[in-house]
Formats: sequence, structure tokens, C-alpha cells
Amino acid sequence: MTFDQKDYEIIELGKPEYDSPLNLSKVDDDNVANYVPDDERVLVNTSLRDLQESIKAGKEFLSFEKAGPREKLYFDPSKCRAGIVTCGGICPGINDVIRGVVMQLSYWYGVKSIYGFRYGYLGLLKESDLPPMILDPEIVAEIHEKGGTILGSSRGPQDVSKMVDRLMDFNINILFCIGGDGTLHGAEEITEEISRRGLKISLIGIPKTIDNDIIFLEKTFGFETAFSLAVDSIRVAHVEAKGFQNGVGLVKLMGRQSGYIAANAALASQEVNFCLIPELPFDLEGKNGLYAHLHHRLKKKQHAVIVVAEGAGQQYVSQNAVDASGNVKPGDIGLFLRDDLSRYFKGINFPINVRYLDPGYIIRGAKSLPSDSIFCTQLAQNAVHAGMAGKTGMLVGIWNNQFTHIPIKMAISKRKVLDPESMFWLNVLESTGQPMIMQNKTNPEYFD
Repeated sequence: MTFDQKDYEIIELGKPEYDSPLNLSKVDDDNVANYVPDDERVLVNTSLRDLQESIKAGKEFLSFEKAGPREKLYFDPSKCRAGIVTCGGICPGINDVIRGVVMQLSYWYGVKSIYGFRYGYLGLLKESDLPPMILDPEIVAEIHEKGGTILGSSRGPQDVSKMVDRLMDFNINILFCIGGDGTLHGAEEITEEISRRGLKISLIGIPKTIDNDIIFLEKTFGFETAFSLAVDSIRVAHVEAKGFQNGVGLVKLMGRQSGYIAANAALASQEVNFCLIPELPFDLEGKNGLYAHLHHRLKKKQHAVIVVAEGAGQQYVSQNAVDASGNVKPGDIGLFLRDDLSRYFKGINFPINVRYLDPGYIIRGAKSLPSDSIFCTQLAQNAVHAGMAGKTGMLVGIWNNQFTHIPIKMAISKRKVLDPESMFWLNVLESTGQPMIMQNKTNPEYFD
């Protein structure tokens, strides 16, 4: 899928006419941060060779709108009313984002009315009988010390028309949607319904997916905490594996379609021998299958550690089931491998000791690491700047170390996956020592 520059443009509700209360600068070298003009852009591609080729071909450089505070606002802060909703699975940092949005709206823009809609999009239905939570700095002062979300969450689609009715009931001017792919699909539908009705409501997405699988984002909040905590489980698995003859430490990590958590945790730990991700198919048996390579490793070192992403190897366990949001639910590859490893090695009369760890819920419910907390707060602050300026149908993200505005329509066009040909995946392979490909058709005589 290819995009033109017009696809990167951000929708605006109208001409901003209110002066920002932030009292920032418009000149350099005065020791005061500057407002960000709307024509400030962040290049999508920073490769010099690609840029030179674009110049030769007379093509326009693709770029994102840069995030940050604007000099003029669309909403009058004294009259603005904001809403926040959190959807999908929990992950570290949600409370940090909620706190950041409330603090930014309250202290820097002087917004007095902030509502937290409870239990995801369900709370945006009047029929749910879920009154919104009134949010202020005192309420959110310490929530960043806890995991999860004080607003609660849910999965599954709701009636878009009724959700917009609910926004109108509370005279909401800006809705901040904190969630992943499913949430953003819902946010796009809400944006379209708002537009159909001719309403002046800004919708700003703050992408939350522990799997780091949203395109045009270098990373999503919670991801760094997730793979960092996963390293602890890998180290435990390593200790267990070394404690027994032919010990195998098997760790299942999150990642339905993208192997970023598994790959980053493997690289960070330096103790993984096999990292299995959804992006790369692998055979179990045969001369170039996983089990043959594991057997070779155990004969040589008497222990091994395997990390598997939950979406890997689905050809062995797929159940064709979906969750409430319509996402495909992967079969349990971790439990399958735990049992099948024992079956296979018993069949070749080579006893092994498998120790299986699944830290998923421990990681999901953890509070964010300090580095992630910083990122969450920055996302929240930039989301508020965008909403107050009248931007809509967009999410805030980071690209080339710059905070950016991305149209939701682009962000949900496809999932981001780990590129097996990337230097990063090569780094993982160099760390684990595993073969680049574990399929018999590529090298059936691997050990001959």
C-alpha cells in the first residue's frame, strides 16, 4: 500500500482564533520554548539516497505534521469540555496517559470539565448506566503509581450513533481515545459520524498496544516496559534450564501478529537460543526443523532457552476463534510446545526437562518503567495540544525521534510487523545463534 502526501494531512475543525494561554515564544535563543507552526513537518524517510532519488524524479518528500503547542486554539479553554476513554486490553502506562491528559488540560489550558467514560466504548452508551468519572488533578495525582486503568476497559464494537449522542449529551468538545487497533477503528467510525452530523468535536487517538504493531509509529507506550519485564522471566527460565540436565526454559510472550516483544526481550536478555515470531514460519520436525536444532544445542550445552511470541506457529494450534473485538484469537502455542517437546524427545529416547513460563498477565498489569512514564506523559501533552488546536481524526506518535500527528485512517490501514530482512532481526539472530530459516525446504541436509 502506497500513500501520497495528501494522505498525511490532518483534518481541522476550522480556523483557530483563540490565543493560547501557554505564553510560549516565536523566536529562538530567548530560553523559552517556541510554538510549533502548522507547516513544520517531519520527514517520513530520512535516507539520503532515497531523498536524492525523489529530487531527481521531481517527487514531493513525504512528511508528517509535527506535534506540539500551537499559538492559536480552536476551542476556548474556559468553555472547553473534554472526555477520555480507554479500550482494549490493559498495558503498562494507561494511567500515566490519563494523568498526563488531565494535568495538561487543567494546569496549562485551564479546562475545568473533564470526564472519564468508564469501561471503554461501553461507557459511551447511555443504556450502559455507567456515569462518567469526573476527573481533576487531585483524582489523578497518584494513579501513575498503579497498573491498569482507573477508567476500566472493554472490548467489542458499540453503536456509533449512540456514542456520538452521548458526547452531545455531555457537550464534549474533545474526546481522547486511548487504545490499540480495534479502538482506533472505532475512533475512525466516531470521527466519520461526527463529520456526518456537522459537529465540532475533536477526536484524538493515543495509541496503546503492548505489541508495538501500529504503523508509522516507532514505538507505542507500554512496549518498553513489556519487553523489559519479559527479560526477568527469560532469566528465570535460563536459571531453571541450567539447573537440570537437558533443561529447556520455554517462555511465551505477547505478540499476536508482531514479534517485537519476543525479539526485543531476546536481544536484551542475551540468554535466548531460539526466538520464534509470527513473521517467520518454522518447521518442528525434520533435519532443519526447530527440534533438530534444539537437539543439537542440548547435546552440546545441556540446556537451552526458547522464547515464543503468542502468534507464532499458528499452523500447529490455530482454532479460528475471535475475541469480542473481532480479532483472531491465537491458539496456545506455548502449551502446545511444552507438551510436544516432551513427546518428540521421548520418542527419540533423549530425556529433557521443560520449564514453562507465561508472564503475560503479570506484564500487562504492571506499572510502567520510568522511561515509559516519560513517553506516556509526552504523548498525553501532545495529544492535548492537538485537540485544543482543533485537530481531529488523528493520533499522536513518534517518528525519527520527533512527535508527530498521524491520520487515524493511515494508522489502521495495516499492521506493523517485524521485517525478517531488517538489521534488527539480524541482531537478534546474531545474539541467539539460531538459524536464519528453520524450514526443511530451504536446507534439508542441514546437519549432513
